[in-house]
Amino acid sequence: MDPIRRTLLATGAAATAMAAAPRLLAQQSAQGETAMSFYENGAVRIHYEEAGSGFPLLLIPGGGLNAGIFNFTNGAPFNPFEEFKGEYRCIASDLRNAIAGQSSGPLEADRPWDAYTDDHLGLMDHLGIDKFMVMGFCIGGPFIWNLLKRAPDRIVAAVLAQPSGSRPEMRDLFYDNNMKGWGPELVKRRPEITMEMVDKFVTKMYRTNPDFVFTVTRDFVRNCQTPVLILPDDIPAHPYAIAMEAAMLAPNAEVSMFPWKEPKERIPLAVRQIRSFLRAHRPASA
Repeated sequence: MDPIRRTLLATGAAATAMAAAPRLLAQQSAQGETAMSFYENGAVRIHYEEAGSGFPLLLIPGGGLNAGIFNFTNGAPFNPFEEFKGEYRCIASDLRNAIAGQSSGPLEADRPWDAYTDDHLGLMDHLGIDKFMVMGFCIGGPFIWNLLKRAPDRIVAAVLAQPSGSRPEMRDLFYDNNMKGWGPELVKRRPEITMEMVDKFVTKMYRTNPDFVFTVTRDFVRNCQTPVLILPDDIPAHPYAIAMEAAMLAPNAEVSMFPWKEPKERIPLAVRQIRSFLRAHRPASA
């Protein structure tokens, strides 16, 4: 085969593959596979994935400031994509600046919690989604309360699994962990970020309002009308007492059995309760 013909054939094959890629991605999404993409807003770049179809369900992974989609298959009690993509349009993203994630952006030291909530709401806006349900693990608990504060008319129902909270006897737990782990690793990867910037960011996040669930007050929870299902945990970062206090305060709260993660045979029962809760509050038109 002469070089010119070989080049033309190769170019044509590449063009065909490029043209087919969007169709393949759409087919994968339609078949319930996970589709990966990015959302950009100025200096912020958020990696997100989607799977399934139906009423939108925002999934917030656990892992603290290292929260990312990868944690759904690495440490989470169950993979919510696999459990709920058959009924819902599941959407999740890597947290901005999670070390093992693909999302990045500036450290907004004056408003850390709201910066992350900007990313969650901005992603849903990018996808053209107004109303949605949300389920979050670990740090997803404070994020969900902040979403309910910022966009109460958009959140139909919320599930808080093993939510983070503040222990009176361990007020600096999250500050210390992030200054030792997340911060130094972030600085290694982002030379424009210093440990002084990290200190200001984490201080504002976990030391300025170090009580309860970090993002909202007890009065807010007491007056929150959104249905919530809380699945308590009881480790230092996920205090049982705070989870139960939130459940007792919220007028439309439900609680899972406890413990629900151990023995592992209980996890399917907890998933079944989440499924029933979501179905009960899914809009009839969905």
